[in-house]
Amino acid sequence: MSAEPTPAPAAPEQLPGPVPPKGGGAAAEHRALVLTGFGGYDKLKVQKRRGAEPRPGEVSVSVRACGLNFAEVMARQGLYDRLPPLPACPGMECAGTIRALGDGVRDRQVGDKVMVLARSGLWQEVVNVPASHTFPIPEGMSFEEAAALLVNYITAYMVLFDFGNLRPNQSVLIHMAAGGVGTAAIQLCKTVENVTIFGTASASKHDFLRESGVTHPIDYRTMDYAEEIRKISPKGVDIVLDPLGGSDTSKAFNLLKPMGKIIIYGAANLITGQKRSLVAMAKTWWNQFCINALQLLSQNKAVCGYHLGYMDEEMELVGSVVSKLANLYTEGKIKPRIDSVWPFEQVGDAMRQMQEKKNIGKVILVPELPKEESKKGEN
Repeated sequence: MSAEPTPAPAAPEQLPGPVPPKGGGAAAEHRALVLTGFGGYDKLKVQKRRGAEPRPGEVSVSVRACGLNFAEVMARQGLYDRLPPLPACPGMECAGTIRALGDGVRDRQVGDKVMVLARSGLWQEVVNVPASHTFPIPEGMSFEEAAALLVNYITAYMVLFDFGNLRPNQSVLIHMAAGGVGTAAIQLCKTVENVTIFGTASASKHDFLRESGVTHPIDYRTMDYAEEIRKISPKGVDIVLDPLGGSDTSKAFNLLKPMGKIIIYGAANLITGQKRSLVAMAKTWWNQFCINALQLLSQNKAVCGYHLGYMDEEMELVGSVVSKLANLYTEGKIKPRIDSVWPFEQVGDAMRQMQEKKNIGKVILVPELPKEESKKGEN
């Protein structure tokens, strides 16, 4: 998600030769994760690329950690429309150190630790991006935490507060509550007084959810979450965060109290296996929630849609949210939870961890594991 970040070039053979960037060391070959075709985990390959001098207004960043999001899982299957033509480098967020400055950059310095937000192209050891798409890493935050912050916490914050208008004494349903956006949303709900949180997740994750602040964990695999919520709160809930789509959107809308809001921010029901499923696509499309404006009048409910990937031109708005999140981190009110860290070479395993919903928190990719961890793995 970026206002045209310097995208990873289309193919290695088209890349320019190394150019010494201003304010940093000479450009050199670096490794990148490249999506070579749509399909299974094997479609992502580690390839060599050559760096280039940052253009005016850009910075060059040595990447230390990258975030893995459902958008990249969908991109691998050909279901994400914000990815450049293949072969392409995915990756919407990363964290690292500025190694070079382009002309005209005044508010960043070589050596600054930053987190980066882009439409795609960040799963590389070195990236060139507009300086406006970089944000200072708060004091005390690790590179892994910084790579886990932007996409999930910006999404959760804007969905809950900008669209949801979350207030004290309200109730919220969070689907996939143990995932990246889910854990972020739980923490943000806890910054508001007396919010009742319903969270769906498999039973093995319920202890974690309770410890995190979820009032009512629900096992969506063994029970109807709508029925369970009605037993506890007959009138329903005030806000539903919907990353699922399909028939779940209809269920969520029907669960809303008067003046309630559903915010749709994903379509995870499209993902059923390694490769794109035409059956899942047809089922999700057929069951997609539809309502007209006149029907909304009598319901006294709101339906909102949110897609961070289309906020390219709204960096001032996004930046204000990042500033608020940085303050909340500094105050100790939020802290990204890292599920696991995987080197580029194991991106397939990292994706499987997320796609099979085994993760609790954020899945992180790193160019390579620290030497100590590599040695542990060999023993």
